[in-house]
Amino acid sequence: MTPDLCWLTYTLGLTLLFWLPYVLNRMVVRGIGGTLANPRSDDAPLAPWAQRAKAAHANAIENLAVFAPALLLVHVLGLANATTAFAAALFFWSRLAHFVVYAAGLPVARTLAFTGGWVATVILVARILGSM
Repeated sequence: MTPDLCWLTYTLGLTLLFWLPYVLNRMVVRGIGGTLANPRSDDAPLAPWAQRAKAAHANAIENLAVFAPALLLVHVLGLANATTAFAAALFFWSRLAHFVVYAAGLPVARTLAFTGGWVATVILVARILGSM
């Protein structure tokens, strides 16, 4: 497996786990029955950090929807190199940092981490466009 695809696999696994903290908070706040039930308007709200973690998870999925196809296209076109491997690693670490600082409520750090992931995706798209 290429380094690019390895980092994509790590990113997929990481994104797969992002739901755990806020669902665990939901269990604490609403109980197991309330967690398994359909949402209601009178449900107890999640803790603020858990609400932010849920938003960070949604943001991770939205960004993965652009990053993953770009990385797969780089791979299929045979354009993978050290720069694209760096971009894949940058995306992973940026998304991990984004989740942590977003859940912690650190707005400036959140924006910087988001920007790192965006730059990683731009690097991949630039590599694809440069090959045309």
